[in-house]
Amino acid sequence: MKVLLVSLYHPELVRGGAQTVAYELFRGLRELPEIEPVLLASADQTTPSLFKSGARITGFDGRENEFLFLAQEYDHGWEKSGSALLAEAFEDFLRLIAPDVVHFHHFMTFGIDFLTLARRVLPAARIVFTAHEFLTICAADGHMLRRHEKALCGKASPVRCHQCLPERPPEQFFLREMWMKRHLQAVDAVTVPSRFMIRLLADWGLAEPRLTHVTNALAMPPAKPAMARTRRNRFGFFGQLVDVKGLQILLRAVSLLRAEGFLDFCLEINGGNLNFASAECRGEIEAFLAEEQKRPAAKRLVQFNGGYHQDQLPALMARVDWCVVPSLWWEAFCLVLSEAWHCGRPVIATDAGGLAERVTDGKDGLLFPRGDERALAETMKRACTEEGLWSSLAAGIKEPARREEMVLGYLRVYREGNATAKQRKQKATFCEQKVAKKLC
Repeated sequence: MKVLLVSLYHPELVRGGAQTVAYELFRGLRELPEIEPVLLASADQTTPSLFKSGARITGFDGRENEFLFLAQEYDHGWEKSGSALLAEAFEDFLRLIAPDVVHFHHFMTFGIDFLTLARRVLPAARIVFTAHEFLTICAADGHMLRRHEKALCGKASPVRCHQCLPERPPEQFFLREMWMKRHLQAVDAVTVPSRFMIRLLADWGLAEPRLTHVTNALAMPPAKPAMARTRRNRFGFFGQLVDVKGLQILLRAVSLLRAEGFLDFCLEINGGNLNFASAECRGEIEAFLAEEQKRPAAKRLVQFNGGYHQDQLPALMARVDWCVVPSLWWEAFCLVLSEAWHCGRPVIATDAGGLAERVTDGKDGLLFPRGDERALAETMKRACTEEGLWSSLAAGIKEPARREEMVLGYLRVYREGNATAKQRKQKATFCEQKVAKKLC
């Protein structure tokens, strides 16, 4: 079986959950003798040196079966490419690779219409789409977060979407929904990493039998044992420094604790992609870090370590006791939870979406109300001062899913459609024969 994995970015170019999962799946499938995986990951103008005149799809760094799709002219309003040449290149690539399965781990930078293009070019192939967020439903970056009031959104509608994006008329969102659903018809199966997503997608209009839960997973390097400490007062933030990840909420909590005179703790920030944050969020984070640097070293509570690679994670986790996940959106899965638990670290997380689904408050972590910096500050203080709390929560952690479990889950999805694929192939052959007869 040949499987083409279509990924938003390559994780070695731009870090992020969706591309990390796609690449982990690629690596896992590559270990199976009966599977030949091919990766097509997008690149955009954040890496301009990769773009050469006339190039549209190119190999990546000399690696076997790893290719880059050089995206450009992308329309984020309609989630489609404006380049006919890129569509032609993708079509040629599909014919050349001739996969049995085309698995889209995202359509952004490619185009939602590429799902239909793949179906037209490969009528007998199994086409799978994994929703790593809600971009099909939500035009506001797929986060289902009400921009004008900062509340979580449970339902899209033309008027509600217009309130978040007032520069676009309500009618456009009605047409956008039709556009999305039309191209999703080309897909045989939609998978989601969290079960709560099934309800939201089904309420939007996707048939529930087409929705399947497949967990995300990583092949993690060996964890380092937690150091014996009398105080468990070291916190860590890991991930992207963008608005919805909520680092600004964590920094506000630090400021509240400092203001009330509670200083017996430290926070280490590990992550990147601050350039993708809004100007307001980026300004708040940069201003806080600049002020922190002005303080004498002995009085600093926050240390910024910058970005990191996967193999560095165990050493970084070993420096902290708690992993704080203050996300402001639903969080479809949140790989950071898996990384923290693999390293034996309890988490302090937002009480919504995928985080609330995965974290059991008081068993393997602590939950606090979304976006509430005061509640987060109180939870951090409790984590530092309540005797036995860290040990109790650390003992309640279960090892997260292994990469093999994720690979097996997707193999089931790939193989479910064998009969359907055969029927499509027979139908396609019959149609080709009819066309051939007419031409003769």
